[in-house]
Amino acid sequence: MSYQVLARKWRPRSFADMVGQAHVLQALTNALDNDRLHHAYLFTGTRGVGKTTLARILAKCLNCEQGVSSTPCGQCSACVSIDEGRFVDLIEVDAASRAKVDETRDLMDNVQYAPSTGRYKVYLIDEVHMFSNHSFNALLKTLEEPPPHVKFLLATTEAKKIPVTILSRCLQFNLKLLSIDQIEGQLERILDEEGIENDAVSRHLIAVAAAGSMRDALSLLDQAISFGGGKLEEAQVRAMLGTIDSLDLTALLDALIAKDGREVLNLVENMAQHSPDYDAVLVELLGLLQQIAVIQLLGEDAQENTDESLQRFAREASREDVQLYYQIALNGRRDLAIAPDLRSGFEMVLIRMLAFSPAPAVSQDDAETNMPQGSAPLPAEGQGNTAEHATDKLASPSPKGSETGKEDIDSLEWRNIIDEMALAGLVRELAGHCSLKDHSGELIHLVLSPDKEHLLNATQKERLFTALKARFGENIKIRISIEEPDKETPAETRTREERERQRVAEQAIESDPTIKSLENMFDAVVDKSSIRPASEPSTRQEETN
Repeated sequence: MSYQVLARKWRPRSFADMVGQAHVLQALTNALDNDRLHHAYLFTGTRGVGKTTLARILAKCLNCEQGVSSTPCGQCSACVSIDEGRFVDLIEVDAASRAKVDETRDLMDNVQYAPSTGRYKVYLIDEVHMFSNHSFNALLKTLEEPPPHVKFLLATTEAKKIPVTILSRCLQFNLKLLSIDQIEGQLERILDEEGIENDAVSRHLIAVAAAGSMRDALSLLDQAISFGGGKLEEAQVRAMLGTIDSLDLTALLDALIAKDGREVLNLVENMAQHSPDYDAVLVELLGLLQQIAVIQLLGEDAQENTDESLQRFAREASREDVQLYYQIALNGRRDLAIAPDLRSGFEMVLIRMLAFSPAPAVSQDDAETNMPQGSAPLPAEGQGNTAEHATDKLASPSPKGSETGKEDIDSLEWRNIIDEMALAGLVRELAGHCSLKDHSGELIHLVLSPDKEHLLNATQKERLFTALKARFGENIKIRISIEEPDKETPAETRTREERERQRVAEQAIESDPTIKSLENMFDAVVDKSSIRPASEPSTRQEETN
């Protein structure tokens, strides 16, 4: 006997065999069991989710010799004939190949005749959206008032292309994409029944690659079994799908979190030797990043049943980095197709992750090399990186007249210190709304306005303290009190400067003779909301130089 592919061999024969689509099955079951049958049903959804299969099962329910019900016997001549595709009263039409209006008219001319052997004459029109407008018009009248012995079952992947006049005469059921768990469960059942050696990772890889389609999953399963010589092994499945080993992906995430660009490129070089599908690699990377983000969100609640490596990534990576990497990988999939070649496009996605993530702390040598001429280098750890050095650094810009030289620091200097610490995101916003009230001895005292207290959560507080200790020494003590600041915060300074620049820009426009001339000539009024100030003077000077 010739081999039968799994997609045909394991095609569902009853509603009970269907995977997923519970919302459709419940409606059809109730209609069949309660004798509330409509004359036309439209099944929509993407490829491989069970549209045609569901229509054939419904035809079997309507024509089973045991009576109309949601549980056909599967043994009578009608059920067997429908399963074997030779039931004379089930007329299957491929709309793509019979789109001409003459063919549709011939088809409709036969509707009036009673079924030959069955209870109902069932017209199953697949990909009905391929009909021409004239064909739809030929179908419309019959579909509106069909004989009682006729049922129409329409299936399509593009319901939006069907005229509303047709849609309004059908009961429409939208079949959903199957979940990865649903596909995995069906694959496991089939493999066990077939007696084929397999593993969980291989089943998962195929389920992910199927992208919600059970037919695609079974076709890939057939291919994987042939590729693996009669069994399913992770290495063979990955080679067939073009994905990389999970250990390689773990190492890649380690390098990204450590911001080690050289190691990232070395790992890509190793991957390239196996000619992977780089889009599939990005998909796997996105999946891991999403799981890490969920663990970071749920905290201890997510510790059960999660991989240890994912828990480690969630601890070591910042939430900002995870969100940034996810967004860049997502956009990178879109850009991959237009890259000069897939490998370089994949590399650029990873390089972009490192380029846009917050800069890591620099070493003492790097600090001295990259610091502007005339600036004092930061003290290295273990070489005087103490509160005294921090005090000296803070004392140097103190206003004249201060008794100790370290009691007060103006808002501009605190703003510069925030910039030097390279803060980003919410922790930068927190620091910007703080005012430096006091720095004496080994204490830095910050003040936060009560209306900004919502910024002070445990995570941002810890990150700000870590940055300050990295900047001024581990021995420094830090305090944040909730009270009204007695001086302008960096955020307030920035807002005031922006308002001043806006005011100057508006005045410049109002006093411009050309603008005044245009106002007089055309009785015009300047829309002040459209005025934008120019760059700051320092920025314009840099551009000029």
